[in-house]
Formats: sequence, C-alpha cells, structure tokens
Amino acid sequence: MSNGRRVWPGKPYPLGATWDGSGTNFAIFSAHAEKVELCLFDTAGRRELERIELPEYTHEIWHGYLPEVRAGQLYGYRVYGPYDPENGHRFNHHKLLIDPYAKALHGRLAWSDAHFGYRVDHPDADLSFDTRDSAPYTPKCRVVDPAFTWGGRPKPRHGWHESILYEMHVRGFTMRHPAVPQAQRGTFEGLSHPRVVAYLRELGITAVELLPVHAFVNDRHLVERGQRNYWGYNSIGFFAPQPRYLGPGGIDEFKIFVQKMHDAGIEVILDVVYNHTGEGNHLGPTLSFRGIDNKSYYYLDEANQRFYNDFTGTGNALELGHPYVQRMVTDSLRYWVQEMGVDGFRFDLATTLARVRGEFSDNASFLDTVAQDPVLAPVKLFAEPWDTGPGGYQVGSFPPGWSEWNDRYRDTVRRFWRGDGGQLPELASRLAGSSDIFDGRGRRPWASMNFITAHDGFTLRDLVSYNHKHNLDNGEDNRDGADQNWSWNCGAEGETEDREIRRLRRQQTRNLLATLFIAQGVPMLLAGDEFCNSQGGNNNAYCQDNEVGWLNWDEIDRHGCSLLAFTQRLIRLRSRHIVFHRSRFFHGEPIPGTDIKDIVWLRPDGEEMTPEDWHAPDARSIGFVISGEAGQYHLTEWGEPEPDDTFFVAMNASDAPVTYILPRRADGSDWWTVLIDTVEGTDRRDEAVNVGDGFTVEPRSLVLLVQEDRHHHPDGGSQHIARR
Repeated sequence: MSNGRRVWPGKPYPLGATWDGSGTNFAIFSAHAEKVELCLFDTAGRRELERIELPEYTHEIWHGYLPEVRAGQLYGYRVYGPYDPENGHRFNHHKLLIDPYAKALHGRLAWSDAHFGYRVDHPDADLSFDTRDSAPYTPKCRVVDPAFTWGGRPKPRHGWHESILYEMHVRGFTMRHPAVPQAQRGTFEGLSHPRVVAYLRELGITAVELLPVHAFVNDRHLVERGQRNYWGYNSIGFFAPQPRYLGPGGIDEFKIFVQKMHDAGIEVILDVVYNHTGEGNHLGPTLSFRGIDNKSYYYLDEANQRFYNDFTGTGNALELGHPYVQRMVTDSLRYWVQEMGVDGFRFDLATTLARVRGEFSDNASFLDTVAQDPVLAPVKLFAEPWDTGPGGYQVGSFPPGWSEWNDRYRDTVRRFWRGDGGQLPELASRLAGSSDIFDGRGRRPWASMNFITAHDGFTLRDLVSYNHKHNLDNGEDNRDGADQNWSWNCGAEGETEDREIRRLRRQQTRNLLATLFIAQGVPMLLAGDEFCNSQGGNNNAYCQDNEVGWLNWDEIDRHGCSLLAFTQRLIRLRSRHIVFHRSRFFHGEPIPGTDIKDIVWLRPDGEEMTPEDWHAPDARSIGFVISGEAGQYHLTEWGEPEPDDTFFVAMNASDAPVTYILPRRADGSDWWTVLIDTVEGTDRRDEAVNVGDGFTVEPRSLVLLVQEDRHHHPDGGSQHIARR
C-alpha cells in the first residue's frame, strides 16, 4: 500500500511523531512486535492513503523518518505479532492503533465490533481472532507544530501553604455561563473568557484543578444508552488534550488558557489518570496499548496472563514497574509542564502507581523517579492515596514532597456538622493539620489536602439537602455512587419551600465553608459550591454531560450571591493571616522563650479541655485559640514581618446555644472583635466583646473573633490586618 515514499532510518528518541520543520520522525515502543506499519490518512481522516513499514528497531523502539510529512498529517499504527492471550499477547494488525505519544487526536471514537481484537460473537470470546478493520471508526493521531510564544511573565509559583485549590470541569464550568459565547462554551477558549478569568481572580483562589483533560474514551455501554463519560477518568492518550475541549485553534487554545490563568496569578493543576486506560479488561477493545504491546503495558495476572490485575475497578492497571511504561508516564508529565505550562498534578488512584509486585511501597520506582526529576520534583504533586485493590488505602503513606487527599478530614467535618457525637478528638486533629497522619519525615501541614466536597459525591448544597443519593438518571437503578455520605437534609429530602429548613441549610453551608478555610492544610473548593450549585442529589454525575453536571450560574442571582461574598471573605481572611496556613504543625505547647501556646483547646467556661471533656459522648461544641504571637508572622504592606493576630474560634453543632467565656491573652489585650458569625442576618459582625465576658454561640453555628488591645486606639477602633 506504500507509494514508494522515501523513508529514512530516523531516531528512536523522542518517542511519538516529531516534526522538525522539514519532516517528521516517528518512534514507537514495542518489545514483542514483529513489524510496525505507519498508516497515513487524508485530511478528513476517512481514507487511508498508505502504509509504511518502520525500517528500524533500536532498543525496543521502532522508528523511521519521513522527510515530506508535515505538521497536520493524520496517522495511526498497525502492529504485527502473535495473538496469544494466554501468554499475554494480543497483537492484531487489523486494528488501527492510537500512538501513546500522540500530541493531538482528530475525530471521535465511533463504537463498532471491529474495535475488538476477537470475534465478539465467538463462544470462546477473546481467544478467537477478528479480522475486521477498525480504522474507519477510530480517532486519528495528528502531527503537531509545538511552536508557541509564551508571555514573558514568570509563573505564579504560590507556596504550598498559601495554596487554595478550586476543582473544576472544563466543559461543565462554562456550558451555562451567560457571558461565554455559545461556540466557546465547554472549551479551553471558554475558560479563557475575560469574565471567567475575572471571576476566578476575584474569588481569590490560587490554583484551578481541572478534571481529566487527557484524551479519553466514552464507554460503549454509556454511548448505547445515550450518555457519555463526562468526568473523563478513562484515558486513551496521555499527551493529547481531549478533542471536545478544543476549538479551531487546537492545542494552542490550552496554552492560551494557561497563559491567561498565570497572568491572573492562578496556577493550573491537572487531574491525571495514569493508573489505567480506557481499554478495559480482557474483553475490552483494542485501541492502543493492548495492540502495541499488551504484555509490557499492562499489569497481567501472573497465573494466567489472559487476565489483568485490576486495582482500579476499571478492568486493568498500567504496569509502571516496566521501564518504558514508567518512561511514558514521566515523559507525559514533563511534556505538560514544559510544553503546556501546567504547575502540578493530582494523581487519580495513586496507590496503583506505587505498587511493587502488587503491594504499595513508598519507595516504588515511580515515586523515586519523580522525586529526583529536576522538572517534576519542584511542581505540586497531589495523591488520591487509595485504589480498589488489597491494601489500597494509604492516606499518610506517600513520601515527602507529596500532598494527599484527606478523606478523614472530609468525613469528620461532615459528621460533626450534621450533629454526630464523639467527633471532638478527630475534629481537633483534622482542624490542626492532621499531624497524627502527616507529621513525619519533615512533612508539613500542607501534606493534608482538605476538602468537604469534590466532583465525586454531593455538592455542598446537596450535602445539606439530601440524606440519600438520587442517581436514577445514571441508568444503574441507584446502585452506583457512595451510600455513606454523612449528609443531613435539615428536615426534608431535596427542594422545599419550608423557610426554616432553607435558612438552616444556608447556615450549615456557611459552617462547612468556614471550617474548610480556617483549617490547617491545603483547602480545595468544589466549583459551584460558593454559589449553591446543585446536582439534584446525584452523587455520581460521571455520565451527566448535561444540566445535572454543568454549573448553573443562575443560582448566583437566586440565592448564591450572599454565599459567594461570604466565600470570598473567608478566602481573603485565610490568605491574609498566616495562622490559618502555618508551615509548622501545632503541638499545643509553649513556644520556647514564651508562655504562649500555639493552640489552646477550650471548654465553654474558658478552661482548657481535659481528657474527660474530649470524650464526653454528648459534646458537640469546641472552642480554640490560635496565636500569631507563637512564632507566626505575616508581612506588613512595607514587607516587614510582624506577629499575626490571635483568633478565637467556636464551633457549635448542637441544637442549643452554648456560651463561651472569652480568654485573656498573656500580653493583657482585653478585647475580642467578631469577624465571622455564620448565623444568617446577624448584626454581631465587628461587635466588640470584653475578655471574661460570656459570648453566646447560637445553635449550629461557627464564630471567629480576633483579639486586640483597644487601649492602643483612642477612638476605640481597630487597625488590624483583618479589615484592611
């Protein structure tokens, strides 16, 4: 099928298709292939023009250079070798394969039985062999021109302890945004719209964390019932952005988005899925890795290599113990940092990436490789520290340099505010940075990624509106999604006209947000929680690429405006006061040379908590003082360090008011001023309270007060940083 095109030997590195201005080098890894053909297609991707056998095989890399091939050329591969599933081989040259290193994809996956390496109607299923051509139904790879002119400004580079993350979906964030033109909605261009950028900047977050943007597969069973994979945790390529998020500008639209974020002082974090691919289990399709070198790419069952070890619940797991698979992942990470400009990564089901012979190890080769890599070690790395395999729950086990999703923070805060008893010891640890989990090997409080809601689960509004998940729209008879949500509907399931229930829900929402932003660690806010976005009680909207999953911006005008302002205020407060994002763990002991403790846990009578107080079964309130005098400094507007303020926080999750006696600080300051009170319509903001006086914390509410010495100001006012 070749037209006699010139083919030069080329080079085995870099892998993928590399255009140098004159021609293109093609290189692909396969340790067990017998022959590799490069297939070139017309500009529409419909007609295969020619097949060219790659002439060279160096160090398990097949490669060749085509001097006439330019940027924009569409291509794919056919890989020849044994079809022997019981020995781990699933080669089938009738299947067009996506280059694992493709930087861009063209077209969509149109599901067909031809995608499967076996005859789907055969009684022995995957032990049979299918000869149908899958090319007409498979996306094509595109040779790209990587040139892009970045602005001269440096990246924001926010410190870990300063970071405030905002988890968002590229498509869902703008699909209903009134200011974004229809043609740009759901794309990176839409996220680059000035109104979107301004909103994120004014919110005050330091980083956006994007749900997966790597090219991914719409599961066949979803497509057949009129749905598609919305979240994107089903990768088929680790270098190419998801085509549906791009417009006419191609991958440059992603780079422009990153530049816009950086210009606004906002970092870009990618949620990445290197633990598995979209090819599924032994009965899955042959789209890329399976047909290139199944035995190398996947973690196979040693007893029967026809089957896969599945630590992910998706049917397969990538074998990062293989040097070329690990190389692919680290090459991908470096590409997104160096070429695409991103600032960090959140690793989905990260335990799988660190399994050695099936067991988690904090010295796994992948973790060690990242730690010593000069490009990757400085960027922000966040682990989802669990998977579905044996011993998969590894919160606190990742090495220094990593932050970890802290689900114990999430569950404890939810249980406390819904009124569960027995939560005080656990709550105190979570508020103080979870030192019981992370304080070792020189790790800092920012090792704890604190979140109350995320894409996976209820939104914040639904958390206070539903006792049970409502996932019937997913088509799985409400069996999918978590059953244990620690939620409370405040007296009615779902939407209600009851004014008292609605008032309480708004108050509970403010309680949860305030708790998120005053806790030590790195807070992560779910997009839309700041203005009451709802998914109608669906806690697993992975297949809801519609108004269920998209943010409803109309909520800002209905009843989200005040909550948005409250959230902005909390973020400003946290950002301005180092005591809420310390770089050291609390120990509850006096700082050397002083008699000031970094944190003091208080009973309502103003005395320190005793062991009996901590374990009182009916206790549902807690108070504490954190002191800026205890070695925590912020910078003044002149750049000079000065001690931060001292704050008192009281959290009352009971259904009765609790009166706290406000303590006196060692330096004799005698006034407390109310900064935050989550009770709706309260007029106590900026109220001055004398030390020793009783201060009533209303049922199911949180208050935050700052201490100051009013004798320093003849007008009785305050000039502390909290209100600058």
